[in-house]
Amino acid sequence: MSGVSSPPDPATHAYRKDLADTALAGLVIASHYAEPLARRITACATAFAEASLDSSIVAQVAPGDQLRMLDCSRGWAWGYLADGRVAYLVADAVSA
Repeated sequence: MSGVSSPPDPATHAYRKDLADTALAGLVIASHYAEPLARRITACATAFAEASLDSSIVAQVAPGDQLRMLDCSRGWAWGYLADGRVAYLVADAVSA
């Protein structure tokens, strides 16, 4: 047997096959685990469900909002929005 029979909701729990929040270790299988890093949104931006402008919109975020970021690569930042939802933002909208 492998994997989780009842995985957590991906809309509020940050995990992918390649990376997951360390808080989910033991609940989900991922190649790597990371602690979220506190970052600030620097410009009005759209948060997406996937790393694609064609993906469904999760929320609109404003400058000063927080992102607890797990990954920033290929032009996308991924992590938890201030309300706890998991989303992708164009990386240029997030402070380093």
